[in-house]
Amino acid sequence: MIRSCLLAVSMLALAVPAAAQDGEARVREILRTTPLIDGHNDLPWALRQGYGNDPHAVDLATNLDASTALHTDIPRLRAGGVGGQFWSVYVPATLTPTEAARETFEQIDTVRRIVAAHPDVFELATTADDVERIHAAGRIASLIGMEGGYSIDDSLGLLREFHQAGARYITLTHSKTTTWADSATDAPKWGGLSPFGEDVVREMNRIGMMVDLSHVSEETMIDAMRVSEAPVIFSHSSARAVTAHPRNVPDSVLRAMADDGGVVMVTFVPGFISEAVRSWNADRAAEAARLLALNPGDAGAVTAGTAAWDAAHPQPTAGLADVVAHIQHVREVAGIDHVGLGGDFDGVTSLPEEVQGVDAYPRILAALMAAGWSEGDIRKLAGENVLRVMRAVEAVAASRSGERPSLAVIATAGAPE
Repeated sequence: MIRSCLLAVSMLALAVPAAAQDGEARVREILRTTPLIDGHNDLPWALRQGYGNDPHAVDLATNLDASTALHTDIPRLRAGGVGGQFWSVYVPATLTPTEAARETFEQIDTVRRIVAAHPDVFELATTADDVERIHAAGRIASLIGMEGGYSIDDSLGLLREFHQAGARYITLTHSKTTTWADSATDAPKWGGLSPFGEDVVREMNRIGMMVDLSHVSEETMIDAMRVSEAPVIFSHSSARAVTAHPRNVPDSVLRAMADDGGVVMVTFVPGFISEAVRSWNADRAAEAARLLALNPGDAGAVTAGTAAWDAAHPQPTAGLADVVAHIQHVREVAGIDHVGLGGDFDGVTSLPEEVQGVDAYPRILAALMAAGWSEGDIRKLAGENVLRVMRAVEAVAASRSGERPSLAVIATAGAPE
């Protein structure tokens, strides 16, 4: 009897991986004709930080999983079925706006040099038609997304130049509130968008640049959706009702996505998708602040105290099930036409179990199919939804092509009291 039970368990253990492989094979077949478009990958910043901003300093044509900390390389992009990638040209919010503008242009150059280094794999894209054409040719459409509106240095002229350089979305803020928009992770100044912030959104509509609301406060989300004539995106955000992080999208905004027409591209950042990880991070930050207050000027005591806290509080992990739960929630609240994928690979130091690099997409999509998603649902999530948004943004710009560029300038007065 015991031998029979062990045999049954062994057969089940073998059957589960086989079923997963079958599911992933189905996904790969879907992705042959529908491009999987990820909303946010920080490889350009990882190259700047670790490789002298030189795409030739590391061999992206080989699998770098074992030899580097990178989440992205060409073999894993291919294994992941990636057909289109928004490469983030992030620079830190701690820079002055003028420094941020310069370094953002440098990061755009980095993306162009990545593409030039591997022309058989990548091709620059600026339109939905470009993405579909490049994917059909067997290459990966490479799009550019800016992260942090401070990079325009309060200049609509610079905004237009970034668009000319190939950027097709701007995340209105990053971690800090700007001179015209409130961040989700900083003290508010404007109650959402300032009047100049509204001018920025309108000019983005006019030129055909997507308004990205990841990182912004709930009030900024609502203001931007009210002002924008075109649908908005969240390039890398998850669901706040599942994990109570301010970087995530509240249900009130998810419910508005159907009227807006936009898409929420679910991210895989552990602290944004696991309540256990989020709580641990918050508790650890609070302990670090307490230790700093107790030991001013004594870095050794702070380090020792933090290490002791870590030993007593093992760090929890996120997993594939957490990613799936957020995708399911966005679908349930916003609708199947308003969900996408935005992993934030190479922009984080840890990732969920089973989602350790850009090769993980078939595993994620297969898990959704096992949960009842249809082939049509998977195509929408993978790329059709964001392609629809891109075309809507392009259509708004085309309808306003006769308008003159905005000459709006930021008010010289400070934020309201």
